[in-house]
Amino acid sequence: MACHAPLDSPLHGCVCPACWGTIVPASLPPWSSAHITAGVASGRYEAALRDVIHAFKYEGRRSLAPPLAALMREAGQRVLDGCDSVVPVPLHPWRRLRRGFNQARDLAERLDRPVADALWRIRATPSQMALHADARRTNVRGAFVASPLVTVDDRIVTLVDDVRTTGATLDACAQVLLQAGAKEVRALTIAIA
Repeated sequence: MACHAPLDSPLHGCVCPACWGTIVPASLPPWSSAHITAGVASGRYEAALRDVIHAFKYEGRRSLAPPLAALMREAGQRVLDGCDSVVPVPLHPWRRLRRGFNQARDLAERLDRPVADALWRIRATPSQMALHADARRTNVRGAFVASPLVTVDDRIVTLVDDVRTTGATLDACAQVLLQAGAKEVRALTIAIA
């Protein structure tokens, strides 16, 4: 898919082994969030990994969730070890309806930890993709609330999302989780831009 070459084994997935092999591991700068204690990304948001994420997220190729989650489990062992649950970053209900699924939840379900839908997105926000860092923080301010149906009291949770760019979305979610009683919030993404 990413290299556009014919697949030797199309029944084993839409990404060839060569493309999976080109993923550049992420080397993260120290996490600069007052609300997140540790963050990990599987790879850099470029080349084949960017193409795979786009196919998963925007083309609805949900069969990519298991191999992407496997990358996340491998890279993110230190943020998954000892956490009580994983919390997917929620989509606004209208965006979820249009897309048909929440990519963060699809990934979270495959991380071998209990999934807690502890956050709700209550405000529809424009896509973060074209916004600069300050605009991203403003865009997500007040967009999330703690679910009244799920408790995170005194729990260590790991936020799950597809891509970290500035970290504004993850930080906004972490702040809400801490205010709701979480003991510690970590973060895990497929990629970092």
